[in-house]
Amino acid sequence: MNEWLKKVAAKAKELWSKWKPIQKVILFGIIIIVIVVIVATAKVSAKPSMVRLFPSPVTNDTNLAKILDRINQENVEVEESEGYIYVQDKRTKTRLTAILNDEGLIPSNVDIWADYFDRSWSTTDADQNVKLQVKKQEELRKFIESYTDVQFANVSIELPPDKLFQEDQTPVKCSVIIGVKGNSDLLTNTKRIRGIHNAIIACVDGLKDENLIITDTEGVQKNDFAGMEASEAVDRVAKQQKLIVKRENEIRAKVLKGLQQTYTSDRCREIFVSVEMDMSDKKIDSTEYSPIIITPDNPNTPYDDSEKRDYLPWSQQTVTNEYTAQGWSPEGPPGAAGQNTPQYSDLSNVVGHSVQTGVTQNNVINTTQTSQVASPKIDRVTVSVNLDGTWKLKMDPEKKTYLIDDEGYRVREYTPLTPEQIKNAENQIKGAIGYNEERGDRVWVTNEAFDRDQQFKEEDEEYFAKQNRTRTIVLILIAVVVVLVGFILFRIISKEIERRRREREARLLAEQQAARERALWDAKEDGMEVTMSVEETRRMELQENAITMAKEHPEDVAMLIRTWLMEE
Repeated sequence: MNEWLKKVAAKAKELWSKWKPIQKVILFGIIIIVIVVIVATAKVSAKPSMVRLFPSPVTNDTNLAKILDRINQENVEVEESEGYIYVQDKRTKTRLTAILNDEGLIPSNVDIWADYFDRSWSTTDADQNVKLQVKKQEELRKFIESYTDVQFANVSIELPPDKLFQEDQTPVKCSVIIGVKGNSDLLTNTKRIRGIHNAIIACVDGLKDENLIITDTEGVQKNDFAGMEASEAVDRVAKQQKLIVKRENEIRAKVLKGLQQTYTSDRCREIFVSVEMDMSDKKIDSTEYSPIIITPDNPNTPYDDSEKRDYLPWSQQTVTNEYTAQGWSPEGPPGAAGQNTPQYSDLSNVVGHSVQTGVTQNNVINTTQTSQVASPKIDRVTVSVNLDGTWKLKMDPEKKTYLIDDEGYRVREYTPLTPEQIKNAENQIKGAIGYNEERGDRVWVTNEAFDRDQQFKEEDEEYFAKQNRTRTIVLILIAVVVVLVGFILFRIISKEIERRRREREARLLAEQQAARERALWDAKEDGMEVTMSVEETRRMELQENAITMAKEHPEDVAMLIRTWLMEE
């Protein structure tokens, strides 16, 4: 094998040496192209196949944007092309379809089940119906269980055989049992149940609303929408009450924060707010007429110099009619006496002239038409707050101490709010709530002293306890100082007594040493033989050694003596 490899390598070298440069370049180009093709094929084969989220495109750009935004919240990778949305796999498709159906984001023109069930022509209709029934049950089960708060789902579909006559045809029926996780509102939320209901109706052909039953694990029907209207009305009232309470809490927090910054939280503890709201839907159409501004107001002048007109002529038409004729008064048929009065008879055969002038003018006025739906609307806001005055401790001007009453507590003086302060507080509350006198808003600010007996009692007890602790600490510190001073004096006196004792002993030793030396010297002069004891001999040796060392090392000896003195 090795010999064969050597022969192949030698043959390749021989051929390589015989090739021209252009042939080598062509070989390298072929190798690079093969590598690129292999890499591209690997990437294409490794890329997962994408499936459509909906079988038909989403044509409305607004709906498409909402759907893509909701999918991005789930951190799912999608692709969009010409209204079609592509996801990674069918499982992701089912989960996203359930989420979008739950939130009502699926467009009405999109059939989410269009590409789920394909009929085959290789089997009979009976087999097809059975397979179709099983597949629809399985797909509906997966679809419902893809909801995050659904624990399990059981779907049963009845597809009866076709009858010859319509009156003999058994209707299609479907029953669904849904088990949810704890703290889920799926079975109590009408909107979510209706979304599942509509999805099942769209999936099963021929299924009507009255033949679809959705129940919980206890067998209670949840898609009885006619019977849920009363419950929805109760829920609506509860939501309205929550809205009122929320509005009251917002006003209370806003007013309380402003007053506590001015009067402190201890003087403004609670605010009572009542909000009356009209929850009915009202459509209001109004027309407002305003003058036409010819010249706007100049903001640099202190007065209004604008020019306004109630109207402007748009078109005008003047019509003049002139009439000239002889007057005539009829007197009845010929041959009969006239019956006209003398006044009319005198006007007969008189020439008359009449002129009639009419002016028609079309004017332009400013008209603003407003149409709005007002719901909910605040009818009235009532705010009541009590502010406490100020309390000040009274002091003895001579002793500079607090005054104490007969019960042993400090004396306090109460200062109520002035009418101006109460008025300012009312104005502050009115500005915070958007006061509107026309709708009946009311604001009351009272000044009643809070019951602070327990608070003052605790403060005084703490004050006197603090004074006692301070007094005790001062006495302890004085005692500690006295003990320290006594100890220092004792140490000083003890050291002084010890110093004097050592000086006396040293003086005695020196006197004894001098006496011994004098005695030895006298005995030596008298020619007497002196015999010293062992202790005296040892003492003399030590003394001679010390003298010798002091002569040889005077600095060390001086340092040693200095150390002894410092220790003493």
